[in-house]
Amino acid sequence: MRLTCERMTYGCDAIAHTDGGKTVFVSGGLAGDVVDATITSDGKSFSRARVDSVVQPSPDRVTSACPLSAVCGGCPWASLARPAQLAAKQANVEDALTRTGHLPQELVDQVLRPIEDPGPAWGYRNKVELAFQRRGGRALVGMHAAASDSIVKVTTCPLLSHSHSKLVKSVSGSLAYLAGSHDLALDRVGIRASDATGDVEVALWGPSGAFPRGQASRVLAPVKATSVVRVMTRGPEKARRIAGVERLSGTGSWHERVLGEDMRLSAPSFFQVNTKGAERLVELVLEGLAPADDDVAMDLYSGAGTFTLPLARRCSYVAAVESYGPAVRDLRRNLESSGLDNVDAVGGDADREFPDEDADVIVVDPPRAGLAPHVVEQLSATGARAIAYVSCDPATLARDLARFREAGTFEPVSLTPVDLFPQTFHVECVTILARAQH
Repeated sequence: MRLTCERMTYGCDAIAHTDGGKTVFVSGGLAGDVVDATITSDGKSFSRARVDSVVQPSPDRVTSACPLSAVCGGCPWASLARPAQLAAKQANVEDALTRTGHLPQELVDQVLRPIEDPGPAWGYRNKVELAFQRRGGRALVGMHAAASDSIVKVTTCPLLSHSHSKLVKSVSGSLAYLAGSHDLALDRVGIRASDATGDVEVALWGPSGAFPRGQASRVLAPVKATSVVRVMTRGPEKARRIAGVERLSGTGSWHERVLGEDMRLSAPSFFQVNTKGAERLVELVLEGLAPADDDVAMDLYSGAGTFTLPLARRCSYVAAVESYGPAVRDLRRNLESSGLDNVDAVGGDADREFPDEDADVIVVDPPRAGLAPHVVEQLSATGARAIAYVSCDPATLARDLARFREAGTFEPVSLTPVDLFPQTFHVECVTILARAQH
């Protein structure tokens, strides 16, 4: 059928409607395209379709800077002009607030700020992950394909920092060579590269067991990585856990600098893939909370310390809680190397290890699933004057903001989308909540 794509979803597809008004999610379409498409699944409330040909391209359709973006899953919005990407993300955040969170439009208009674009649009990532697969005795190293479980062979990734653009080819070639003479068992390969410190880490993720440690170190030597590690995992594929991290060469960790703060991260620890974007998040949090010297701060889901360290510089005391073991160890190491002794770094779930201290300012940066209902209740019962909620998912953010409003203690006063992920549909948001005025 012929369809006119109206807008982008929070996903890879565009939305269109049939003549009868039924919603169609169009794979391969962009907002403004007129396309001929084939229905791939037809449900009661919506259908899915695949673009066969673009009859009339959108005025916002551009030539992607990556020749593989149509087949690789890393940059699904690469053919959409930057202004249109930003507008679509702003609209998706607003849609989540009103449709998912059921926040009044008047409140949304009051608190939602224009999306920020820390830039650049390409070459912004400090990390890429390569897939590893054996097929017919041959090893394939590359990117995951967009619409299948196959691997796309790549020599570079335009999303990775331009100063480290040769890393993808060098690492994938070295590992393919090693796999030719060894039964190499890998799940994936992580590459982290810092423009600020020059550090490069190669992390080889795979199951525990025999591994050609010496050979891997020698083969990867031309990459000139400052750290090569093996991350050993165990358990079923969809529920694998870290069994240990083994240093093969170099320092065994990756060094990044965020607004002057030095951070060391082990391979399993999370860090934002966009360092400039991460710096803007920190700035927005600090601007919104305005911490004072005598304040007590709380940092839930603290990770390795992206927000903990700057809070500790500005507050009298910080209670930091993180459930992921490697991140807790990194946080404690970062605090020690920074000379900060006014932080209590606690390992455990936020709801079970919720700090006893009644904080003045609070930061929460939960995973994509958002806050557990009990955590919203605990936060609402504190005497804090402000909470900064950093979110990577507009839908769960909207749900949690509705829960805060229902509890009646805190109201959102500003919500700033920040585009940490150009060429994709993902967007980060920083929400500042203040005590409700009754």
